[in-house]
Amino acid sequence: MMTLYIVLGIVVLAVLWLWSIYNGLVTLNVRTDEAWSDIEVQLKRRYDLIPNLVNTVKGYATHESGVFEKVTQARAAAMGAQTPGAHAQAENMLSSTLKSLFAVSEAYPDLKANQNFLDLQHELRDAEDKIQASRRFYNANARDLNIKMQVFPNNMVAQSLGFKKREFFDLPDGDEAQKNVEVKF
Repeated sequence: MMTLYIVLGIVVLAVLWLWSIYNGLVTLNVRTDEAWSDIEVQLKRRYDLIPNLVNTVKGYATHESGVFEKVTQARAAAMGAQTPGAHAQAENMLSSTLKSLFAVSEAYPDLKANQNFLDLQHELRDAEDKIQASRRFYNANARDLNIKMQVFPNNMVAQSLGFKKREFFDLPDGDEAQKNVEVKF
């Protein structure tokens, strides 16, 4: 009878241990999904500002159609990205084309004084700041989930239950990718 109680106790402890690991992994997984959702909200806000910005600049710089097309293509590519790595690469391309757009606007003093343009510039700067904060929040949650999934014995449970390692949302390597979008006038 004593052996039965010992075996039953071991089974109960094993079930409680698995339950604890599973709930911890699910909690971190949901937090990471939530953090990625925050990034997507901020990116969408940024994407929504770009057509207004392009149209404002177009009114002053109609002969710069190549720049406008590149910004539009980069925006479309960024909106279509599915993974954090693809988003990071597309965001790098979008930031680069926005720098070109802002460089074009430097040649038009009336544009730099336009209140609509100044408001869009402020909104874009605010969106960039929120994207950066959301990115840090996501990466922290992805890090915590990845650590929990990789430590022993959690790694055995995580693999058998189908949990996947999360990719970080980082800018690509290189000096140009690490520079902020220049939005001052």
